Amino acid sequence: MSPSPKKYLTIGEQAQLLESRGMELDGNPEQWLKSINYYRLSGYWYTSRRFETTAEGAPSRSDQFQPGTKFSEVAALYELDRKLRSLVHVGLERVEVALRSQVSYVLGRYGPLSYEDKSLFRDAFNHSSWVDKTHERVKRAARRSMFINHHMQNHAGVIPIWVLVDVLDFSDVSMLYDGMRATDQFDVAEGMGIRLRLDRLSHRQRGKAVKHHPFARWLEQLTVVRNISAHHGRLWNRSLVPAATGAMRTIEELESLPPGQSEDLYGALAVIAQILTAAAPDSNWALKVASEVERGFAALPGRDVSEMGFPGDWRDVGVWRA
Repeated sequence: MSPSPKKYLTIGEQAQLLESRGMELDGNPEQWLKSINYYRLSGYWYTSRRFETTAEGAPSRSDQFQPGTKFSEVAALYELDRKLRSLVHVGLERVEVALRSQVSYVLGRYGPLSYEDKSLFRDAFNHSSWVDKTHERVKRAARRSMFINHHMQNHAGVIPIWVLVDVLDFSDVSMLYDGMRATDQFDVAEGMGIRLRLDRLSHRQRGKAVKHHPFARWLEQLTVVRNISAHHGRLWNRSLVPAATGAMRTIEELESLPPGQSEDLYGALAVIAQILTAAAPDSNWALKVASEVERGFAALPGRDVSEMGFPGDWRDVGVWRA
């Protein structure tokens, strides 16, 4: 076993190390280091480290902190991220349920076992691999699910699509959507509040959209966001799987998405908020997110919402309008 590149430090020594590098130790840092972990917190003070120039002339982060860096502000940024993760988890729970419902509804019109019919999906979709995975999910669920056991015992193990979707992971359903035919993809997306204005697209953009709905790539990104949130990862300034915005920006409420593609958290938050207008019209989720972002960043000197991809006028546009 190779030795660790760094030696073990007590909580007190960790605090002393931060102070020696120029951080002001206010706000009970030892309690934070004990409860959260030095390594996890390092992702929140990373952007406060000074830049230096390497021997090759390239910029690099130094171990030393920028003047005025306070531990209390690092802790406040961590708390903002934690609250955003909690809100994202709540929002994506409703997105996931809505996706399961719409996929099962659209495919269900072809029959209870439509998901096993390869002809209903794209040629490029690895249908057999996906079906094999669903069998594994069903076996896993049978240990704890009364309704799966009911179908196993009373219906010869035949699981209709509207039952199956409830034992699949978000990524499984997203992959199934990606493999669906374009007309079915459009039906699912529109049922979730994603109604493209194809007449606003160029001929080339329209041709791409009608062949493969861009919502598929957004579901891929939301799957990543869900996994980050579920595993308590750093979210606020994460670079995500890019998703094209051209067609999505034809939706009035999503006009504030960046041109070209989106890989910052802002895009994911905006799309979740838009889906909730259809999946949970009485929800105040977008209001809570907007309030948390405004309040959280106001308490952080030198920080700006643009670090998460928010445009300057975000509060007055799209899904964030009061």
